[in-house]
Amino acid sequence: MKKNTLAIIITIALIVIAGVLVWNNRYLSTIHGEASEFTVYDTASITKLFFADKSNQQVLLQRNGNGWTVDDKYPASQRLVNDMLYTLNRLRVRMPVSLKKSDNVITRMAANNVKVEVYQIVPRINLFNRIKLFNHEARTKVFYIGDDTQDNNGTFVLKEGADKAYIVHLHGFRGFISSRFSANCMDWRDHIVFNSKMADIQSVKLEINNDPANSFEITENGRYQFLMKDLNGNSIEYDTLRILNLMSSFGDVRFESFLSDVEQHRRDSIINSPFQQRLSLTTKDGQTRTITTFRLLANADMYDYDHSELEENPEVEKIVTDPDHQYALLSDGNEFVMIQKFVFGKLLKPAEYYRHDNIQPVKITTFKELETIESR
Repeated sequence: MKKNTLAIIITIALIVIAGVLVWNNRYLSTIHGEASEFTVYDTASITKLFFADKSNQQVLLQRNGNGWTVDDKYPASQRLVNDMLYTLNRLRVRMPVSLKKSDNVITRMAANNVKVEVYQIVPRINLFNRIKLFNHEARTKVFYIGDDTQDNNGTFVLKEGADKAYIVHLHGFRGFISSRFSANCMDWRDHIVFNSKMADIQSVKLEINNDPANSFEITENGRYQFLMKDLNGNSIEYDTLRILNLMSSFGDVRFESFLSDVEQHRRDSIINSPFQQRLSLTTKDGQTRTITTFRLLANADMYDYDHSELEENPEVEKIVTDPDHQYALLSDGNEFVMIQKFVFGKLLKPAEYYRHDNIQPVKITTFKELETIESR
């Protein structure tokens, strides 16, 4: 009798424990299931990311060796791709949208959303998440990113084919994330112009328009040894430190922005006007990259001037020329961009700056000058 009672007690206990586990697993699977619809825990397995919006913009980011490409043609910004991978990994469901607001949210998302498709290398056979066989590429997630919540601390998201929207947020981040999911290919492209170490550079050539005396070419002539000549082939005695500073400045040089929205006739007018500088860098593997700069007339439209008139009015030209930016044309892809003089100014100095006998004046402030400066 005692054995039967003990067996009954053990059976009841096992049933209770099993019930608790089933309920708990069901609850946890619901929470993890909601998160897993949008979260990618293994971002290293991602091979492609596809974004499309209601403005008929779409972009494909694809892993290619150690980097990523945009639409299989252009190098992608590794920083932005890393930010996206981090976002997908840290994406969490904050709460489901209430039934009262669900219809309104889904209606808004139908008119304004970004479709997100994630492709990964996944196994065809996965036993207990330990034995994985027959890896292949598959589309693992499809969802839609909507607008942001009123408190700007969440973003609406909807799984493809579902009728229930969620509010997601980035774990450890206060703010919204909808702006990270862009379907504009220009937002993902790398802005790199030069990316060469000194040891990889064969030559650097700078042509300054209407100033051949200050144009030059520098060619490697041994380890940390260079020859500097003008464009007529005459040797220039240079300051070694300044040349080394120049040749070590090509490691990470980027332009500010693409100018794809400039009208074609205006673009043609600019690139057919006299250029200001043309800088070419040739690496030891025979690759040459060139950037040609043009005057950026910041207020030309306001004052109704064009390039031909400014050539005859140098004083007016100073007024309407942007002091901080230039237009530029990149050799590869014929890309029209904007550059900052703060970034490129050190690369576009004339030959006279590098001459060994060129002594740069040093500003010396006297005590009397300091006394005239009013304190705050």
